[in-house]
Amino acid sequence: MNHNELKVLRGINLEIGGGEIVAIIGASGAGKSTLLHILGTLDRPTTGKVYISGVEVFSLSDDELAKFRSNEIGFVFQFHHLLPEFTALENVMMPALIAGKKMRQVKGKAELLLSEVGLSERLDHRPAELSGGEQQRVAVARAMMNDPRVILADEPSGNLDTQNASALHSLLVTLSRSHGTTFVIATHNEDLKRLADRVMKIQDGVMIVDEK
Repeated sequence: MNHNELKVLRGINLEIGGGEIVAIIGASGAGKSTLLHILGTLDRPTTGKVYISGVEVFSLSDDELAKFRSNEIGFVFQFHHLLPEFTALENVMMPALIAGKKMRQVKGKAELLLSEVGLSERLDHRPAELSGGEQQRVAVARAMMNDPRVILADEPSGNLDTQNASALHSLLVTLSRSHGTTFVIATHNEDLKRLADRVMKIQDGVMIVDEK
């Protein structure tokens, strides 16, 4: 910024195991979202390395990295980012269709995922016809579509009321346990922190707490 270097993360060194639910906490501006973006290969770190399933991800070309990201990583954001002109079912199928699979190959799986998140009766509804909690559950099903090893979630319940937030938190735990999927979640929510297997706290770009 104006030739000044801003160090967002400093000396982060962590290992996350398969199937873990990890909550990353810290004040706004501490570096939580930046860490998620690096773990999700959306941002490249200026120094250091990131390994996912034994692959040094930033050694890959941009095309290889995009393919790896599509297959291995799912994302859930605070805002659901559903495509408004498509139904819930079509939104969930989208990652698989982008990966080159045919609709007839993926429709059944998308229906099953929507059933898992409690929306089997809402397949043909567009986002505007769904509640906020339902929209976010569609986003979670979409993130699961390509069977990623890890799902990164940035304040996934930040826009939900208490009841819908609690239901979403329980859903994330259920999906992690049933699919063996790793969840790394940036959150301020105390209930979600209590459900996590580990809590990591970032302060001024440094990991100061890492506890079971």
